[in-house]
Parts: sequence; structure tokens; C-alpha cells
Amino acid sequence: MFRNHTVTLALVMIPLLSAGCAGDGDAAESEPAAVESGEAMGGMDAADATAALSNPNLATEDELTAVPGMTAEAAAAVVGGRPYLRAADLHAVLAGAIGEDAALGAYRALWLPIDLNDVTNDEILLIPGVGDRMAHEFEEYRPYVGMDEFRMEIGKYVDEEEVERLARYVYVPIDLNSASREEIMAVPGMSERMAHEFEEYRPYTDLDQFRREIGKYVDENEVARFERYVTLN
Repeated sequence: MFRNHTVTLALVMIPLLSAGCAGDGDAAESEPAAVESGEAMGGMDAADATAALSNPNLATEDELTAVPGMTAEAAAAVVGGRPYLRAADLHAVLAGAIGEDAALGAYRALWLPIDLNDVTNDEILLIPGVGDRMAHEFEEYRPYVGMDEFRMEIGKYVDEEEVERLARYVYVPIDLNSASREEIMAVPGMSERMAHEFEEYRPYTDLDQFRREIGKYVDENEVARFERYVTLN
């Protein structure tokens, strides 16, 4: 069975955007405030903005140890806490191992993708460079039907480069019965063989069927990890 970690997050982050939120008073009548990419990235350089993020459920201990601020002991603690089903669960382990500030810094290179339609405000605020204003915009457009919608809506507030940086941290679950092979293969840790099994049992009537069928090929923890990325509409 997967482990649950409980954490109370009390974060004070540098605001990403100027005061005021979409949906306030005259927001519908005015253009969203633009943000300079350097400010939006919270001082991150171009390499930070484009480098792939290590997934804490998939990375080896050596790969985790290579993350800035990570110790060998912290890497072992991360591996020991798998699978992580929520960003808050990962943060509880990582902050406990290396401290709050070091954990927040590590998220420039290490991250558990978060479901845009099922994420808390505190979890959104763990994303480097995201403050209260941008967290509000993430939540404002729920439910998202896909990542194209996320890019379109968030692109009202930041430039294209920043949209793509933020897109590395989030996802929208795919529909088990209609997702293309390309969409299935985008699930972290997916193989061609497992993508075939995802398709083999269509149409799924409920998630219990998904758990039962995919559980023929992987253990319970891995089923739970995959389930984060799927839905039935």
C-alpha cells in the first residue's frame, strides 16, 4: 500500500504578479496585467526554465542526489516514501529531510506533477516563482479540459516562455476511454507495453475496473501512481 504523509503548509512566497486578481470588480473589463519573464521566473535562469524536472516517483537515488540541495540521506528518504500521490506528501518528506527553504529550491529540478483540477492552493504555491496572484489564476479557470486550455488562459498573464515553464509542473488527467496513444505515452513512466494494456481493456466502466485490469501487470503502488493521471468522463 502507498504511504500517506500529512503536512501543514504555511508558505510565504514572493508574489508573482501585481496586486489584484481576475474576477475582482472590473477584471472582466480590463486586460490582465503583464509580467516580465524575469520577475515571473523568480530569478531563475534560462536553464532552470527549460531543463527537464526529475520525477520523485521515478528517479534513482543517484539522480535525486544530483538535485541541488539534496543529500544522500534525503534522496534515500524520498525513495522510501514512494509512491507520492500528492505534492504535499513529497514536501512533507523533503522539507523534513533538508529543511523548508532547501526543499523549495529543489523544486526547480525535482517535482511531482500536480493535477490542475485537483490541487490545493498550498501545493500550487510550491511551484517556484508562483505567488498568490498566479495561484488564483490557476484556480480561476477550473475545470481544465486539457493543457491547451491551461496554456491559453495562463498566457493572458505571462509570456510564452513562462507558460511553458509552468506547464512542466502541471497536468490534466487523460480520459481512459478516449485518450490517444500519444496522450497515454505522456504519462510519466509509461512504456509502449503498458500503453497497450491501457487500451486493451476499453471501454472502462469505472476506475475499479482500471485498477483490476492494470493490477495484472504492476503492483498496487504502481496502479495508484498511474491512476493519478487518468479519469473517466
